[in-house]
Amino acid sequence: MNSHKTNPVCPLCKKSECKVFFQDSHRNYFQCPTCCLIFVQPDQFLSADDEKAEYDLHENIPDDPGYRKFLSRLFVPIQERIEADSCGLDFGSGPGPTLSLMFEEAGHLMEIYDKFYAENPLVLENQYDFITATEVVEHLHDPQAILDRLWKCLKVGGWLGIMTKLVNGENAFAQWHYKNDLTHVCFFSCETFRWLAGRWQADLVFLDKDVILFNKKITDIR
Repeated sequence: MNSHKTNPVCPLCKKSECKVFFQDSHRNYFQCPTCCLIFVQPDQFLSADDEKAEYDLHENIPDDPGYRKFLSRLFVPIQERIEADSCGLDFGSGPGPTLSLMFEEAGHLMEIYDKFYAENPLVLENQYDFITATEVVEHLHDPQAILDRLWKCLKVGGWLGIMTKLVNGENAFAQWHYKNDLTHVCFFSCETFRWLAGRWQADLVFLDKDVILFNKKITDIR
C-alpha cells in the first residue's frame, strides 16, 4: 500500500481536510467533510491503458433489451421533462453508444463524448437542452473540472441526468462491490449531490436509488 499525505485535497470541492474513510488491500479511500465525496488518490489510479482494457470488456450493445431497460431509468424521466426535438449530449457514451440512440429514436438531436471511444472536444463547446452521464461520474479523475464543464454546456432550463450508485454509510461501504472496480475512483452520496446542487444553484431530484437529476436555473455557477 502506497503512503499518502495526511490531508489530500478533495477533487470535487478542493478542500484539504479530508480523512481516511476506509482501507482495503487494494486502496485507501478518503472522505471530504465539506462535500462528503469519497475518493481515491491519483497514485492509485489505473493507467490509461489498463483503464481502457477494463472498459473494453463491457458488453453493452444497443440492441440488448436488458441494457435498454437499465438505461430507461434515466431515459424516461429526462424524456418526460424535455421538449420535442431537443438537443442532447451523452457524456461517457462508452464502446457501444445506446442511450443516445434511444433519444434519437424519440426525435431528439444527439451528440456523444467519451474519453476513450468518442473523444471530440468540440462537442463540449456547444450548448444542450439536456446532458446524460450514466455510470460515468465514479470514473472521473477531476470531477470538479468535468462536472462544471458539463454544467456550462447546459442551457438555462436544461437537465443534467446522472446515474451512479450512492454511498450508504461506512458499514455498507465495506461490503460494497462498487468500490472493488478499480476504475471507480469517486463515490458520491446524496449529501455530495446536495452540495453540488448548492454550488450550481440548481434544483435537485433523486429518482430510484441511483438516478439523479439537476435542473439549471441560472447561467453562472458563481
